[in-house]
Amino acid sequence: MNTDERRKEILRLITESAAPLSGSALAKKLGVSRQIIVGDIALLKAAGNEIIATSKGYIISDPNACIRVFKLHHTNEQTEDELTTIVDLGGTIIDVFVWHRVYGKVEAKLNISSRRDVAKHIEGLRSGKSVELLNLTSGYHYHTVKADSEETLDLIGRTLEEKNYIAPEI
Repeated sequence: MNTDERRKEILRLITESAAPLSGSALAKKLGVSRQIIVGDIALLKAAGNEIIATSKGYIISDPNACIRVFKLHHTNEQTEDELTTIVDLGGTIIDVFVWHRVYGKVEAKLNISSRRDVAKHIEGLRSGKSVELLNLTSGYHYHTVKADSEETLDLIGRTLEEKNYIAPEI
C-alpha cells in the first residue's frame, strides 16, 4: 500500500468508525508506526479534511451537525448534572474552555456523548487527577455542543436555563 492509498484508508476507517480511532489502533491496522499515522493525519487535515483529534482518538467532523457555544456558570457539584443534561437531550460536548484574564483562552477537548462518557469524566475529576477549568474563573466556562438539529440545541439551551446553568449576560 502506497502513501496515498494509506491516507485514503485512514479517512475511510475514521469516517466509518462509530467510535474515535486512536493513532496506535490505526498504525496497527495499517502496519505502520504511530508517528507515520500522526504525519498522515496532519497532511490530511492540511488538505482540508475535517479530522478532529480527541483524547480518545481521531474522528471526522460531521458537516450536517449543528454547533453552539453555551456560556455557563455553576459549582463543581453541579458538573455531572450539567453534562448529563446535555447528553440526555442529544448533545455531544465537544470541549470546555474558559477565558482567563492572564492566560487567555484555556481549552480542553472532551467529546462526551453518553452517560458512560460523563461517568468516566467525573471519575477522572474525583480521582484527583485534575480539577475542572471552571475553578480558574469562579465557575464561569463555555461548552461547544454539537447536535443533530438547531431544535435540539434550543432544547438543551432552554433546559440549562431552567436549571440556572446559563451564565447571566453582562
